[in-house]
Amino acid sequence: PRGVETLGWAASAALVKGWSSVLFFNEAATTEIHTYAFSVAANAILSFFPFMVLLLTLTRRVFRSQAMFDVVLELLREYLPTAQEFVIRNLRVVNARHGVQVFSMVMLLITSNGVFLPLEVALNQVWGFRKNRSYLGNQIVSLTLTLACGLLALLSVALTASNQSALQTILGGRNLVFRTWAFVVMKAFAITASIAIFFLIYWLLPNGKVPARAVLPAAVVTGILWELAKYAYVLALPWLNFQDVYGPFSISVTLMFWAFLSGLLLLGGAHLSASGRAGASES
Repeated sequence: PRGVETLGWAASAALVKGWSSVLFFNEAATTEIHTYAFSVAANAILSFFPFMVLLLTLTRRVFRSQAMFDVVLELLREYLPTAQEFVIRNLRVVNARHGVQVFSMVMLLITSNGVFLPLEVALNQVWGFRKNRSYLGNQIVSLTLTLACGLLALLSVALTASNQSALQTILGGRNLVFRTWAFVVMKAFAITASIAIFFLIYWLLPNGKVPARAVLPAAVVTGILWELAKYAYVLALPWLNFQDVYGPFSISVTLMFWAFLSGLLLLGGAHLSASGRAGASES
């Protein structure tokens, strides 16, 4: 019907308008959105190492799966923009120490709240919710989202490992065909997990009722753009020249800048979903 078609076009146009206004013309130029993105980036970097230590511990000592352990390492090689082997080597050293897992869990609980608190404030502003949660309320939601993100990451790793084992059996070894299909399977599950994580953040974190149908398209677009942005960032690293400018701190700066760009993309997706809903409602 013509009315449905018009509504679809209006929603699509609103989504494009919302994303472009965030990333290029309006909101991204303000101090506020950069402050939120940098706050998220700093706490995300602090959360990253404890999260990976716990993930490696679960795959190696709880599930006792070498295949899952290897998938986690492959994901690190694929998604870290720089110094992959350096980070993996240090994660192995830290993970071998007794008692570090408890400390990692405590640090993850503390720093994850630092990730989700500024995100909640930003998402409340995007959706027009005037009241933020209490500190205790934000702690509960942050803990819930942290556990959900961890379970999604673990599920993605388990599915990737099981499918790679099946492929190895079918193809008769780790040949070129196996490596190609194993990479495709890993990327498919990783992107799906990323989209699911973006969806949960957009849907559950704002302090108000957000329709799932309004945030699902934004989560899909943000997940795909985040994947493409990673490759663009890696290609741009030689021109950014972090090594010459920051010397021994170049790895930290590289990861921090990537986390900052990821924060901008995440907030851009929130504006995209809100703009898309507003445009569809007006039509």
